[in-house]
Amino acid sequence: MPSIAHASFSIGDVVRHRMFDFRGVIFDVDPVFDNSEEWYAAIPADIRPRKDQPFYHLLAENGESSYVAYVSQQNLVLDDSEEPIHHPAIAGLFTGYEAGRYRLRREHRH
Repeated sequence: MPSIAHASFSIGDVVRHRMFDFRGVIFDVDPVFDNSEEWYAAIPADIRPRKDQPFYHLLAENGESSYVAYVSQQNLVLDDSEEPIHHPAIAGLFTGYEAGRYRLRREHRH
């Protein structure tokens, strides 16, 4: 049986990518890789993350656009800028921003 990886981040946390210039707010977590093999194979082999770790769905932004990103735990760090994320989907999932994180809307909690 494979070992169980523990998520280092939670829904609502603001994070940034270790290698690429973008940041985002986590809105979902997969305990291990759960995307297509085509997506995985498109990542250059020398930077391809392990599949046996949590992967996070982010409402992401960079200096030019907003988008949804899927990122491995090893490639994320907490963002300590205290700056909010300006993604257009934030208001549909979260109610507010305080102390460096977003609060998930009640209707999205389980």
